[in-house]
Amino acid sequence: MTEAVGDRIDDLARAAEQRRAAFDPPADPPDEERAMAVLREGFGPTVSLYVECRTGGRAVRFGEAEFDRLRRAMNEWLELYAACYGVDLDADFAVRTAAEALLDTENVHDVARVLTGVPD
Repeated sequence: MTEAVGDRIDDLARAAEQRRAAFDPPADPPDEERAMAVLREGFGPTVSLYVECRTGGRAVRFGEAEFDRLRRAMNEWLELYAACYGVDLDADFAVRTAAEALLDTENVHDVARVLTGVPD
């Protein structure tokens, strides 16, 4: 894996951890605006990084630790997304599943909704 990709994974994971630590659930869910911000700022870029590494001109191989960090970050973003709707979610989705759905739909909100079931 290139150092730049590893740095991007670290940045996305760190941002998810910081957002989670600072997250206050909405008093009156849903907070759709905040949910969309989570998708745009975290979940979308995380899945897009995977897509870029797998479909770019030169495939990037992830080390086990980097791939696990990417998966955890993606799932943390999905948990934050669900929390914006007042849903407590223990996300454990595969990055590849999210990436394939993103390529099919080209819509990060649709992918998050299909994976999490939030909102109904």
